[in-house]
Amino acid sequence: MEASHTQATPGQRRSIMSRTAERTFFAASLIVFIFGVVIGLSPSLATPGLVLRWIGLAIFIPVGIQRRSLLVWTFYAMIAGVMLGLDAPHFAAQLRVIGDLFLRLIRMIVAPLIFGALVTGIAGHSELKGLGRVAIKAIVFFEVVTTLGLILGLIAINLSHAGVGVALPATTQGMPSAPAETWQQILLNIFPENIAQAIAQNQILQVAVFSILFGAALAMLPEPKRAPLVNVLQSLTDVMFRMTRIIMFIAPIAAGAAMAYTVGTSGVLLMLSLAELVATYYGAVLAFILLVLVPILMAGGISVRGFAAAIAEPAAIGFATTSSEAALPLAMERMEEFGVPRWIVSFVVPTGYSFNMTGSSLYLTMAAIFAAQAANIHLSLGEQLVMLFTLMLTSKGVAGVPRATLVVLMASAAELHIPSSAILVLLGVDTLMDMGRSAMNVIGNGMAAAVVARWEGELQTPQLSG
Repeated sequence: MEASHTQATPGQRRSIMSRTAERTFFAASLIVFIFGVVIGLSPSLATPGLVLRWIGLAIFIPVGIQRRSLLVWTFYAMIAGVMLGLDAPHFAAQLRVIGDLFLRLIRMIVAPLIFGALVTGIAGHSELKGLGRVAIKAIVFFEVVTTLGLILGLIAINLSHAGVGVALPATTQGMPSAPAETWQQILLNIFPENIAQAIAQNQILQVAVFSILFGAALAMLPEPKRAPLVNVLQSLTDVMFRMTRIIMFIAPIAAGAAMAYTVGTSGVLLMLSLAELVATYYGAVLAFILLVLVPILMAGGISVRGFAAAIAEPAAIGFATTSSEAALPLAMERMEEFGVPRWIVSFVVPTGYSFNMTGSSLYLTMAAIFAAQAANIHLSLGEQLVMLFTLMLTSKGVAGVPRATLVVLMASAAELHIPSSAILVLLGVDTLMDMGRSAMNVIGNGMAAAVVARWEGELQTPQLSG
């Protein structure tokens, strides 16, 4: 009788054997890959090192098949992309089309997804009254968190002095011109002049504003007239989420191609010259997560582990593609699975693409002071605070736009007479840091949705898919 209690069933034995085989393959893959990297550092053993690295990556494939995890495959593809960029840079430079194709597919579904989700949330669930509260809370959250990011970036670069001693280039050609928009123009740009044009130009905030007005008008109609259209838009939203799952099948391939293109075209040696700045930025990112984001989640009674599991895949896609927009549909789906109501997700997450600079805020003050240090310009504490305030104002409305931070940086640096040549040196590593900026923007948008839902008392028990 005792033996019958301790003996494993056939299903349990298969599960144990499967886990054992998975760990064995993973360990073998890691050992072979690291050994290939190490011996590849010697010029005389470059070819054997290359072969061993790719054998190590090949051994990992059974682990990926067993896991069937988008996150696992994305990180695997990113590592493979880095190796491809190093080993075959000319071929890797041709792979940008795959990443561009993935972004096109994402942009194809963003507008109808936001439109359907917002309209059904407002008109289908009678949430019109709560929308104003959610909007105020979301904007307050974005402003507080991004301001903390600007301050932390300022502190980090003043501690590291990464710009001191950097040689400046002689030319300033190719830099983006500073924006000349007034606050009136910024306000006008929030509202679409033509909804078709807003969709074509990928103006996420304008699409969201149109959707809110459309949903509010639909909610004012009598139930018999409102119900048919709400049902159609509900089906549209469900279809868009299903299309998101289909498109995500190629996300790892796109992530790997994007990494291969970045490494193949930029190279590693160029990045090493500004390694201290990159290390300072990612150190500040880690500090921001531990000192700002985690305490906010804990104070709100939100599971840190559960939120991390929910946002990991969208953040990885944002990191690999250097575009937070690429992760928008998946981030919305994951936050809804985490327990945030669809109407809050569909409003807060898209709004964050214009008001949330969680990742970029860290970079902006850091890059501005770096440029001043490189130009041998000493900025007093008062001047640094003025720059911080300027960045708070000029940074709004550009989140989610690749390289838009350089435009904001040029406008702010001009106020303190920092030469553009000091900012030009940042272009060498901008892509590398843009990965972190995009991932942090995705995390910030998802976190805002969860925190606002908690404030509204609407956050449900997380129901994460495996």
